[in-house]
Amino acid sequence: MSPSNATRRLIFVSGLSGAGKSVVLHALEDMNYYCIDNLPISLMDRLSEQIENYPEFIAIGIDARNIKDDIFSLPDCIQSLRNKGMPTELIFLDASEDILTKRFSETRRKHPLSTKEIPLYEAINLERRLLSELSESADLRIDTSHTTVHDLRRLILDRVSSRKAAVMSLLLMSFGYKFGTPHDADFVFDMRCLPNPYWDSSLRPCSGKDQVVIDFLGSQPEVMRMRDHMLAFLQEWVPAFEAENRSYLTVAVGCTGGRHRSVFMVDRLEEGLRSPDKNIIVRHRDL
Repeated sequence: MSPSNATRRLIFVSGLSGAGKSVVLHALEDMNYYCIDNLPISLMDRLSEQIENYPEFIAIGIDARNIKDDIFSLPDCIQSLRNKGMPTELIFLDASEDILTKRFSETRRKHPLSTKEIPLYEAINLERRLLSELSESADLRIDTSHTTVHDLRRLILDRVSSRKAAVMSLLLMSFGYKFGTPHDADFVFDMRCLPNPYWDSSLRPCSGKDQVVIDFLGSQPEVMRMRDHMLAFLQEWVPAFEAENRSYLTVAVGCTGGRHRSVFMVDRLEEGLRSPDKNIIVRHRDL
């Protein structure tokens, strides 16, 4: 007996070339998704008509090699599938221009949009413009500038495979401003106004996961007041996003280096929000 639409799951994976689409598709394939890479969007109507003949979980890779008008039509196509009762998500992978240029240089691969007349940097910017609407409408945006292949695979496993149906995946991420602000965050909180353990030579080599740093920051009234205010904000507003059927939400907490204050705060927020019915993931990007 074929599974009903309610038990199915269809994921579109798109993003900039070199940002990790193939890594995500391979990870989903390992999770028993039936993966199709670079399916022409014009064939989606045919696929939707035959969906009952396909496996329960399907992932489709979409990139800028599609016809431009078809790319622009994908958000409407996704909404049409949802209107038919098909649980459908769009994951978009992004990375900085410098990182993408470096990746193409290291692998010596040709960008799919580059030609003799269009150099690499222009091809990257052209692709970003072509896919901008997909980026804006994505359910989950992942900036892979600071992720390894293994990090990205783990992130997909944690956020996609581990997420229960109808339960939002909440990612709490620490980061260091000196390494760049994450572009895939829905909320960004700045901890740089708080006392910095870095200036204590005995605490500098440690991180926000070490007990001496936890004791130091936990004894600072302004740190705990910030924790209380952030926790109250998230406790009030995360359910509002869940009520709007959001599948993913990313909260980024930053300090200068991403080792002490942001790490401490993310772990305290996770403790305060933790419950059996929530899917909360913690990632310390720069630790």
